[in-house]
Amino acid sequence: MSKIRVLSVFGTRPDAIKMCPLVLALDRDERTESIVCVTAQHREMLDQVLGCFGVRPDYDLNIMKPRQTLTTITEAILEKLEPVLTDAAPDIVLVHGDTSTSFVAALCAFYQKIPVGHVEAGLRTFDRYSPFPEEMNRRLTGRLATLHFAPTELNRENLAREGITDGVTVTGNTVIDSMKYTVREDYTFEDETLRGIDFADGKTVLLTAHRRENLGVPMENICRAVQRLIARYPELRVIWPVHLNPAVRETAFGMLRGLPRVTLIEPTNVVDTHNLMAKCAFVMTDSGGIQEEATAVGVPTLVLRTETERPEGLDTGILKLVGVEEDAIFDTASRLLSDPAFYASMAGAKNPYGDGFASERIIDAICAWKGV
Repeated sequence: MSKIRVLSVFGTRPDAIKMCPLVLALDRDERTESIVCVTAQHREMLDQVLGCFGVRPDYDLNIMKPRQTLTTITEAILEKLEPVLTDAAPDIVLVHGDTSTSFVAALCAFYQKIPVGHVEAGLRTFDRYSPFPEEMNRRLTGRLATLHFAPTELNRENLAREGITDGVTVTGNTVIDSMKYTVREDYTFEDETLRGIDFADGKTVLLTAHRRENLGVPMENICRAVQRLIARYPELRVIWPVHLNPAVRETAFGMLRGLPRVTLIEPTNVVDTHNLMAKCAFVMTDSGGIQEEATAVGVPTLVLRTETERPEGLDTGILKLVGVEEDAIFDTASRLLSDPAFYASMAGAKNPYGDGFASERIIDAICAWKGV
């Protein structure tokens, strides 16, 4: 029997982190032929992840342009992916999560009548404009997909409420698979700045912020909260790998550059990032993936958003939704720094996002669908 031809399409750092372990599992499985296409919606940050996992794309659309917009991203992927689909002739196209690459690749596959498998399906905030455009990217991808790989039971329930019940499999999240490759106790950082930091005192905090809805005043609020935390807690150290988005960098460097014990560095590779998380006291982030990654290593996480499509972490207590107001961020972070019982209640929560075998469950579901 011929192998199932599986084309994985992704283009940003976050979805590459979650798709690379699946690609490696597809390569190992005798039932599947793995083909990889990257859009390079994020170029440099995507390449970091590919290098860490040793994944070499078969097709590279290389669409990234300075000051690109959602419209230019959509146009470029539609135009450049169509001939790839014709040439690769896959049995199924896999896309991940909620990026513009995911939605547009699913749309392009639909135009070619090629079935779509949606990895990390069923996450919802129920606010079409937050996160923007990710919430609608995810919903629209779900409408185009034939197979839906839901990380949790709650994600499956979300799909069922929308009438999507066929082709749904609860798999766990592939980010947990990813961390089996990356997190090590004896790890030595590649980033020279991180190699020089003593994490043994337990006073280091990781900060990341980059979402479109947090640009401007919300990002300034985050920076002001950091200023106050540094002034209040002389032992505190904050590390911020600053996203390459110029709007993020203008605010971060403009407000925090030169502040004692605030270390602004370039975006770190995925292995450095995962191990940095594991060594920090807690994390403050507006990232979706980091909510899951920090949970996987048992690190309390303050979510710098007004909503999250990952409520499982809130339910366990390891995530706290603090929003983007300066006082709320400062107050909750202060409590983590000064209240050992509060800290212990968050750090002791159970990881709700899987056991590290999501990729194998996804492949089994694809093979069952094809009758292999």
